[in-house]
Order: sequence, then structure tokens, then C-alpha cells
Amino acid sequence: MRSGTLQLGALPPLSLYVHLPWCLKKCPYCDFNSHEVSGEMPEQRYIDALVADLEASLPLIWGRTVHSIFIGGGTPSLFSPQAVDRLLGDIRARLRLEPDCEITLEANPGTFEKDRFRAFRSAGVTRLSVGVQSFDDRHLKVLGRVHDRAQAIAAVEEAAQAFDTFNLDIMYALPGQTLENLEQDMRQALALQPPHISIYHLTIEPNTYFAKFPPVIPEDDTAYAMLDKITEMTEGAGLQRYEVSAYAKPGHRCFHNVNYWQFGDYLGIGAGAHSKLSFAHRVVRQVRYREPKLYMDKALAGDAVTQETEVGRAELPFEFMLNALRLKDGFKLQDFAEKTGLPFTAIQQGLEEAERKGLIERDFVHVKPTERGFDFLNDLQSLFL
Repeated sequence: MRSGTLQLGALPPLSLYVHLPWCLKKCPYCDFNSHEVSGEMPEQRYIDALVADLEASLPLIWGRTVHSIFIGGGTPSLFSPQAVDRLLGDIRARLRLEPDCEITLEANPGTFEKDRFRAFRSAGVTRLSVGVQSFDDRHLKVLGRVHDRAQAIAAVEEAAQAFDTFNLDIMYALPGQTLENLEQDMRQALALQPPHISIYHLTIEPNTYFAKFPPVIPEDDTAYAMLDKITEMTEGAGLQRYEVSAYAKPGHRCFHNVNYWQFGDYLGIGAGAHSKLSFAHRVVRQVRYREPKLYMDKALAGDAVTQETEVGRAELPFEFMLNALRLKDGFKLQDFAEKTGLPFTAIQQGLEEAERKGLIERDFVHVKPTERGFDFLNDLQSLFL
């Protein structure tokens, strides 16, 4: 409660992110904090560390209700259902969860994980996010995925039977991919009737295998044509684009991700996890130790956080706009004031410029990106730097 530079009238919704960092094989495009499993995974010790990390963080979020939990990775579905059951039980014992708290687990389509889907549901997971990426065996091979087309289809079918809602992850603009290839991928994805699809443009990130050995990827014009095709096909299947990379049927939006885009709060526990937490007079970001063994040692000693910084007043407008403009519906001006503690004038100049360029439409209450603003999102966001 010590004095700070802001005056927040209310705190935003709070989510919990849990990072499980292991995977079977590191994909050549992946820049996440993920580590190939060598030998046996230290499941129990890692969960002990997560719980210790959570306990040390409780004073920061005391009395607040958690609206969503996202268990990401790595490949969290490599953890046994018993371990996930224990983890969720330990979280429930320490946090107040919304009665309809959305609990998402990321999973991959390998046969061995697919057989666990129902057990994850029994453990309390309410939503699965299945990392298919493509239904084309050639592209799956180039992307370094350990599953094939048949396993991807089987996993999505199993997710549909085991869960009331789930998310299907697809990538486009892949090495050697044509517009026809993409159409085939999308036809197969939509034939499985997912209630939610996240669709990502493959980008070559620094410090990845693809950065060292760049593959030939489709040119920008082809990638734009692919995105137009995706939007057209998803719309035809009753999936509405509500965020730059996300399409959902009514009632199936991912609350956890929407909370990020609306500049909500999240506590991140686990190796390399990030947090953004609001207090009456400040907004703080934290980062955990990245390397799993070091993280476990540090968390068990009550010292999981390697970096903690207060977000300066000058950075808040850009941080808010970077997120909020990803949403098709945009944001209310009142939300900007409530979540940053800043007056509307802090973004007025950027809004005027964006409107002049045809990148947003607005009234006295609401701001949202236009079609053009959505297509040139980086240009729009940079106006608030």
C-alpha cells in the first residue's frame, strides 16, 4: 500500500499462469522456455517448487479471486493426470477460484498424451488447447512436430468427446506451403468442428534453429492471401474472429487470453514465468528463474523471482494499447483509465493520429481497430510508443 505514482480505483481480474517447461523435442521455430526431457521428469519436485512459489506470492494477491488458470509449456500433457490433479488441488487449497473458473491445459496430439485427455478432465481441467499446427505430414516434419496427421485428427476427436470446449492451434505461412495447402489444412480443421481456433503466422524468432538455418517461407503477399482465406473459411463455419489470432463460436472465447489483451492481471509461476500485478499505486512485472533445475532450487528456498520492476507511467499507455488493440471489439476509454490510473489525455494524440490514418474508429465511450487497423496492427500499436 506504500505510495506510488498511480491511483488505481479498482484492481482488474486476476488469472494464474503455470509453466511446465518440458517437451519431447524442441521444435525448430520455438523460442519459448521449453526443454527436451532427458531421463525422468522430476514431476513431484517440480510441483513442490510450484506450490512453494505460489505460497511465497500469496501476500501479493491476498483476498483476490482467480478467474482463469492456464497450464502452458513445453508440453504440459507430458505430466501425469495424477500430477495435474495434485497441482490443481494444491492451487484450490490456497486460492479463491471463481465457481466457473476456466482451467486450460496445453496438449500435443501424440498418442500417449491423447489417452490421458479424459483423466485431465477428471483432474479439473475444463478446456484443452491442442497444438496441431498442421494436418499435412510434410509440414509437420519440417516443423519438427513429433505427431503425424492421423494422430492430430485422433487427438482433436478425443478432445471434442472429453471436453465441452477446446482450442485447436494451427500455423500458416509454413516453409513450402501454398495457398492450396493452407486451404486443405483449414478444411480438415473445420471438419472437426472446433469451437475455437488459434491461428498463428510462422515467424522466425531469434535464438531458434530456424534463425540459424532459415527455411524459405511464403512471401508477404501470399501470407496475406492465406490470412484472408482463413478469415473467410472460419466465418463460413460460424467462428468469429475476436482477436488478431483467435476465432471462436459464441460462448467459447478463451477468457484467460482475453484477460491478457484487456490488460488484466496474472500471476505466473514456474520456470521463466512472467507476472503482471496491479496494486493501488503501482503496476509491477516479475520474471521467475528460467532454467528448470535452478528454478526448483530457488523456489523451494522461497526465492523464485529473479527480476521485479515497476511499470513506469510513461510505459503504461503503450503496454495497454499493445494488448487492447489486438481485440476486434477494442476497449472502453473508461477501462484505460481504470487499468492504468492515467487520464485519457495520455493516449489522445495517438488516437487522433490513428483515426486520421483510418486505423481506428471511436466515439466518446469506445475505441476499436478498423479492418485496416487489424491488417496493419504493428503500425497502429507503434503510434502509442
